[in-house]
Amino acid sequence: MPVTSTPVSAQGSVSHALARNRLGPFAIGSAIASSVAPLTVITLVVPLALAATGLIGFPIAILAVAAILMIYAVGYLAMARHIPNAGAFYAYVAHGLGRPAGVGASWFALLTYNSFQLCCYGAFSAAIGAPLLSEWTGLQIHWLIPALLAWALVAVLGANEVKLSGHILVLLVIAETILVVVNSMAIMLTPGFAFNVAAVSVSELSGPTLGVLIVLGATSFAGIEQSVVYIEESKNPKRTIPVATYVTIAIIAAVYALASWVQISAAGPNPVETAEKQGPELFFNQAAVVLGQGSITIGKILLGTGTFAAALAFHNAITRYTFALGREGVLPRLFGRTTARNAPRNASFAQTALAFVVLIVFAVAGWDPLIQLFYWGSTTGGLGVLLLYTLTSVAVLAFFARNSRGENLWQRLIAPLIASAVLLVVSVLSLNNLALQYGVDPGTGPARIVPLAILTIFAAGTCWGLILKRRKPEVYQGIGRGTRSTTAATGLSAIL
Repeated sequence: MPVTSTPVSAQGSVSHALARNRLGPFAIGSAIASSVAPLTVITLVVPLALAATGLIGFPIAILAVAAILMIYAVGYLAMARHIPNAGAFYAYVAHGLGRPAGVGASWFALLTYNSFQLCCYGAFSAAIGAPLLSEWTGLQIHWLIPALLAWALVAVLGANEVKLSGHILVLLVIAETILVVVNSMAIMLTPGFAFNVAAVSVSELSGPTLGVLIVLGATSFAGIEQSVVYIEESKNPKRTIPVATYVTIAIIAAVYALASWVQISAAGPNPVETAEKQGPELFFNQAAVVLGQGSITIGKILLGTGTFAAALAFHNAITRYTFALGREGVLPRLFGRTTARNAPRNASFAQTALAFVVLIVFAVAGWDPLIQLFYWGSTTGGLGVLLLYTLTSVAVLAFFARNSRGENLWQRLIAPLIASAVLLVVSVLSLNNLALQYGVDPGTGPARIVPLAILTIFAAGTCWGLILKRRKPEVYQGIGRGTRSTTAATGLSAIL
């Protein structure tokens, strides 16, 4: 008799399904906006990117990436209507380009999201937690202590149903977005303020720097695609997911473009040099001219809660990817089980353990949490998500080429074709300019290691997909099928 995936009783049995009908557009939009982390991007990514690359075209890059994402989302969301799966990238690539490539994409996606999630601990601790604790206690606090405090709280919230952490994410993302807007308005009221027209010039997007700026823009929007990760838990997904995605892209683009433009404009005739000197303090120092010194402390506290919110949001996304892979047998089935309240706790515990190991390694090695963990990590994530967008966009084209499935020409062909062409160009440019992105010499450090890591992980995942095809054909046939694969796989071979 087949084993079904029906949610189970409150006695503590397990299920293979996420909680249904829990999240509306506002909750999902808040979750993905938390991943985007508005205050973190403006106060950390912008000045660090200025200092590392010497490029001031961040605002125009934000608008360019927003336009690309709006077009990309057309095909991406059209495919989501036919493949409701918390694995998103993984499931879409599997259905469009084949199951082995889908498994490769899943391992690559886990690398990408882990880069984002883990870098948040570096930002939280080095830029906010350790300095504030040292100031308040009068003691020299090592960055690992506040990082582990944030890690522990993420572990507790991430192991419970998403609705609990969703309420917290809503409050935190609203608070930090309001602060970004208020500080930007205050900076514009500073005597002598004038916009730097060069920062929004289209000429900034010409030549090889285009790829660099687009990666930085993609870094800033990372998490936007996560709306479909929550598709199994959403209310009325055909409406909820598109509304949450498009509205969030539009709002975040407006906030980013304005705030980054204001910050760069107020940095004087040489914004790169100013960013190098002031770093994460730049945005708060600029606003303090009008709002007073007290605004700096408030800003730092909200920056801390914002980076924590991003860590929690990425933890939830990684957990659902791991759950989706475990449910289908691509990873151990243990990860594909949920609690009586439909929370993917085993997958959450695995992510928590990995984060702990990485933090300890960074602390023991003495690596810089702000540059080597946050900036290099977020840049790696930005590159990864750009490549995943490209791969998925091509998969959408291939998927609908076989069957239109009732989608119109714009949704199944024109928009995915435009997105694929643009993404392919900027991906090549970004790969050719990795040293500039990371602020290192060509062929050194992350500019050398990251491409090898990406290629190795994708290839290893693809090979694992081929191994599954040969050794566990029942699992292989269920790849990318979500809840449908649970019944098929468990019915044939029980729990692997």
